[in-house]
Order: sequence, then C-alpha cells, then structure tokens
Amino acid sequence: MLQDVVRWGCFLVCMAACVESANILFVIPFSAKSHYISLSPIGLELARRGHNVTVITAIAEKNPPPNYHQVMADSPEIWDVLGTEKPNIFTMADMTASEFQDKILWTGGLAMTEVALKSKPVQEFLKQDNKFDLVISEQFYQEALNVLAYKYNAPLALVTTIGNCMRHNLLVGNPLQLATIIGEHLQIRHPSSFTGRLYNMYHVVRDYLDWKYSFLPKQEALVKKYFPELSEAPSLYDIQRNTSLLLINSHFSYDTTAAYLPNIVEIGGIHVTNQSLSGISPDLKKILDESNHGFIYVNFGSNVKSSELPIEKKNTFLKIFKNLKQTVLWKWEDDNLENKPENVVIRKWLPQKDILAHPNIKVFVSHGGLIGTHEVIYYGVPVVGVPIYGDQYYNIVLLEEAGAGKLLMYHDINEKTLGDTLNEVIHDDSYRRNMKELSRRFKDRPMSPIDTAIWWLEYVIRNQGAGYMKNPGRELSWIALYMIDVYVVLAVSMVGIVVAITKVVKLMRSPKSVKKNKKQKAT
Repeated sequence: MLQDVVRWGCFLVCMAACVESANILFVIPFSAKSHYISLSPIGLELARRGHNVTVITAIAEKNPPPNYHQVMADSPEIWDVLGTEKPNIFTMADMTASEFQDKILWTGGLAMTEVALKSKPVQEFLKQDNKFDLVISEQFYQEALNVLAYKYNAPLALVTTIGNCMRHNLLVGNPLQLATIIGEHLQIRHPSSFTGRLYNMYHVVRDYLDWKYSFLPKQEALVKKYFPELSEAPSLYDIQRNTSLLLINSHFSYDTTAAYLPNIVEIGGIHVTNQSLSGISPDLKKILDESNHGFIYVNFGSNVKSSELPIEKKNTFLKIFKNLKQTVLWKWEDDNLENKPENVVIRKWLPQKDILAHPNIKVFVSHGGLIGTHEVIYYGVPVVGVPIYGDQYYNIVLLEEAGAGKLLMYHDINEKTLGDTLNEVIHDDSYRRNMKELSRRFKDRPMSPIDTAIWWLEYVIRNQGAGYMKNPGRELSWIALYMIDVYVVLAVSMVGIVVAITKVVKLMRSPKSVKKNKKQKAT
C-alpha cells in the first residue's frame, strides 16, 4: 500500500514538473507585418498553454493573454533605415538574388537589428535581472540578438519565415543536397540540371562566405556595442552552431523533399491552422455569394501594392478583367481605380483567409509570398503567380510543378499572356483537383503545425537544450565533414596505382625486356 502511495506521489510530482510553466523570451523585432503574421502564433500559443512569454516585437498584439509581455522595439520601414526613398516594389522584379541580398537584406538586416537594440524599451528590458528557460529568435539577419541565449544561459531555438536556411545547414552539418535543394531567393527553373546545380552551388557558397566573413563581423560589432558586459561570450557563429532547435516554415507535402537532422523541424502553415476566420463584411459577402460564375481574387501582399502598378500593366489587367464573366475582387490600396470595369470590386484591405475559404472562388492572382502560398494550399485554391522578389518565384514554381497553378513573370504580362493564363486556370479543372490533393496532403499530419512547434519547444525545455540531438559533425572542419581529405587520399592512391601499373607495363614492353624474353625462350 505504501509503495502504491509513493508511486502515485512520484507520478504526480513528475506530471507537475512536466506542465510547469517556463519563462520564454521570444525575439521577433523585424517590423514587416508578413513576418509577424507568420511568427506571432508561436508566442501566443505558448502563453495560452501557461508559459510566461516575453516578446521583443515591433508590432503590438491587441488583447494578448495576461502572461504575454510585450517589449516594444521601434518599427521603422526598412527603407527608412537604408536611407533611401521607398521604391516602387514592382521595380524589384529586375533584381537578381545576389542584388537582393546585397542591397536589401545584408544592409537592411544589420540596420534593423541595431534599431531593435537601441530602442528605449528594449534597453530598459536588458538592464533588468531576468531569467529565461528558452530563447526563441527569428532566423533572419538579426544574429546579434542570438547572444541573448548566452546572456540568460538558456537554450536557443531559431524559427524561419522562408523555409529552409542553407547557411544553417552548413553551420550545423545538415546535408546540403545542392542537386535538388536551392538556396534562398534563387530563380532556378530546373535545379537538377547542370547549369542549375552549378549556379546553386556558386550562390550558396558565395552567400555563406559573405555571411561569415563580412556580415557576421558587423553583427559581432553590435554585440560589443550593446552588450559590453558579455565580453566573454562565444562568437555568434558558435552560438548559432550550437542551436538546440530550428523550426522551418515549410512542409514536404508541397516543398522539395529533404533530409533533416532531428533538431530541424518543419512547421509550414503554422499561421493558417491555428486561427479562426474573422468573417467577411455583409456587403462583400453578398457580392461574392451572388457571383454566379465565381470570382477571382487579386492580392499582391502587404509589401507589394497593386496601386503602384505601372499604367501599362494596370490597363492590361483591367482590359482582361473586363472580358471575364467572373467577378474580380482586387486589393487596391487607393480610394479610386480609374476605368474600373463593373465586374471589378476594390477594397483597401481584405480578410484573405475568409476570401480563400469562400466556395465561389476560382483563382487567386498572387505574388507568391509564402504566407499566401500556405493559405491557398490549405484552402485548395488554384494560383496564377506573378513573383516580384525573394522566395516568391520558387514558391510559384512548386505549385506549377504540382499542376496547381501557373507562373507568369512580371515582364511577360500582356493581354495575351494574362488572358490565356487566367482562362486556362479558370476553365481547366485539373488545376483545382491538383490543388485540392495538395491541400489534403498538407493537412494530413500527426499534429497540426502549431502543436508540432509547441511540442518541440517544450521538448527542448524539458531536456535542457537536448544537446544529444545536435550533429557531432558540426565540430568538424568542412574538409573532414564532407570527407574531402579521404577522397583526396583515395584519388591520389588511385592515380599512384595507375601510374605504377603504367610504368610496369611500359617496362615489360621495352626493347630490353623483349630481347631478354627472346633469349630466355631460345635457351
């Protein structure tokens, strides 16, 4: 009897320890709304499950749980910190991946990191005597903030908003798989072709070297400037190399299948499955319900504004839309749209998930951002994608390869290409069927994306960083990790063997050797 009491007592103590709330620091100060939409569900869900969450953010959450504490960072637009006027985003369609990296991401990421660190509320927070069981930080050009894991002696978990991160793969010894997995922001139509693999390797290696030897030292300078008390902290390279967990915003059901270490976990669609629909306004609902031929939804995201379309492109869209039987619902950021056809309805803001969930929707005309891509997959809506920058091209190519959408390059837009592409996706039912199948696979998981993320974050906390999940290969040089030294020795040995055999054969065939053989036969 006493043994049973003790056993049950131990069980209850263990359960209490397992569900005890943790102190978690969530670092997401980048001011882009799309990033916040993708990341905020993690912090909010952790708080709803009883954890004490402190979030460093540039975007305030309305009506958060009482145990969700917000430290507000300044929130300028990236163009402000770059010291340039905001361009017409459609002009960025001309940028190569390297130009986008060099002109926007490296410089902007560094500047936005410093904006966060010198924000007064953040400075006041850092002076406090806080303790955390886990630090979660966005993996997006803000490496100086990873030093907070060292400051609070806590495991570090990273989370991406753009899927796989090739630099992190190199850092922690995850297989690169360059023959099939392309680097971020690249526009490669056929990754497995020779030219595709060659360009992919060039970009990935160049990106890694630029990051390690140019960008990372500048982030180190921010650590020295804003954390002078952490003079003995490991390098940012080593801090990230010892990351306990990386949550990536992708899923094998639609993305290229890849091999991952156990501490790299896919959570693609995390913002879709955890939020209820907000509801369409009655007037708009009436319009969509009464669209007998269905409707087309046009939205280029929060950063790319349709109202900035050059006049010739805008007129092309209007001419094509005018000839369609379907209603066109267009997110248009200005009050008026000149020469708007009767079947076109404009709004400055639209509840996108509600629109995509409506039964009368036929096609989504999109820029191919990852948030919208996950939403169309979840709701099973075919896509006509017009990529502008970043990962958008790759996202649309994945849908096109699945037969669930069509790629239309921005500079290729004219009345024929736009009309043909729209009509094909509208009238060919295979696009809808293929997208519905993609949706079914996307949803078919043992746990929802948010449950997956929370389970693994809590796993890291329960297991004090779960160091045993980390690849021991991260401690090796790249020469040892990728067996370059072994291959060189084998190659040299093979060459040596071939040379030796060649010399022996030549020696045996030499005149002296032949003459000697003849003499031996004569005797």
